[in-house]
Amino acid sequence: MQESGEMYLETILILGKKQNKVRAVDVVDEMGFSKPSVSRAMAKLKSDECIIVDSAGYIALTEKGRGIAEKIYERHQFLSEILISLGVDPTTAAEDACKMEHDISDESLEAIKRSFTGKMKKE
Repeated sequence: MQESGEMYLETILILGKKQNKVRAVDVVDEMGFSKPSVSRAMAKLKSDECIIVDSAGYIALTEKGRGIAEKIYERHQFLSEILISLGVDPTTAAEDACKMEHDISDESLEAIKRSFTGKMKKE
């Protein structure tokens, strides 16, 4: 899946945690993208079976979509925490984690987790 699709799924996940029901207009407001852009993205995610949209326009993640969203969200949280622990400003850490979460390989992320967890246990 492309980075943009991952970002939309992560946003739907986060919005769903905040307000329970999510509509395309909520995604527009959160991400700052145009309504046509979000509409195209939702159509793509729907065709990829990552979301379902009910007759009232509410968006829900499918099992596949939730799995992708949770993986990206967990990466974001973990990478942000590491950067903050290294002294990076929280806003900058969150922005940098957002860029890193899509490109880092599973292998590299797991190596960082092992290293970071080991250092925390030693302290």
